[in-house]
Amino acid sequence: MTRASKPPAPPAPPVDADVATRLATVRGVIEGAARGVGRDPATVSLVAVSKVQPVEKIRAALAAGQRVFGENRVQEAKAKWTDLKAEYPDVELHLIGPLQTNKVKDAVALFDVIQTVDRERLAEALAAEGKRQGRLPRLLVEVNTGEEPQKAGIAPADVPAFLATCRDAHGLEIAGLMAIPPAEEEPAMHFALLADLARKSGLSEISMGMSGDYDLAVRMGATQVRVGTALFGERVKPVHEGEA
Repeated sequence: MTRASKPPAPPAPPVDADVATRLATVRGVIEGAARGVGRDPATVSLVAVSKVQPVEKIRAALAAGQRVFGENRVQEAKAKWTDLKAEYPDVELHLIGPLQTNKVKDAVALFDVIQTVDRERLAEALAAEGKRQGRLPRLLVEVNTGEEPQKAGIAPADVPAFLATCRDAHGLEIAGLMAIPPAEEEPAMHFALLADLARKSGLSEISMGMSGDYDLAVRMGATQVRVGTALFGERVKPVHEGEA
């Protein structure tokens, strides 16, 4: 992959806009991007990234009708969402951060989608825990499209073999692929690569695109976009961040 300047970011709401206004803006951008390439906007799911966001902002998004949310860490999500999911049973909660095998039990119990299946040991643990609990979230494989050594994810060339291992060795059904392109590279080529891998693998779900490029991701085939800052404003990192 070669470096290139990024395309302009999608339109952003005013800095002081409330969550409902921001949500309407983001939904409008998604609709415009989808219709611009002949897609039905209903085929794109907005995953509101609520990591490190206070419950008050999450409740504002819920009140505005948002029902799909993404969290990075199991423990943080468990603290925030156990009661909220009981209150809003139609919420779909996605794990979009790394998952350690010692947190698989809690992850399987809490999340509806796990987007970061990235190694065989995790696939094996998910399969075993799914049998124990009698339920298993929808699963996506994380692809390291930039083959960055510091990032998790399956190398693009290894995706077919990994999918076969998940299916044949562990009995897992994989619904789709997700990726986070390198920050310094043009995202379009990574989006194109992920969409092509999903198509060749017969997978229908493609999770790509974040606050700075989700409109482009929609135009290139994303079925899920993960948007946080554009919805909730700049997040404040906690003093101590635990592991997922």
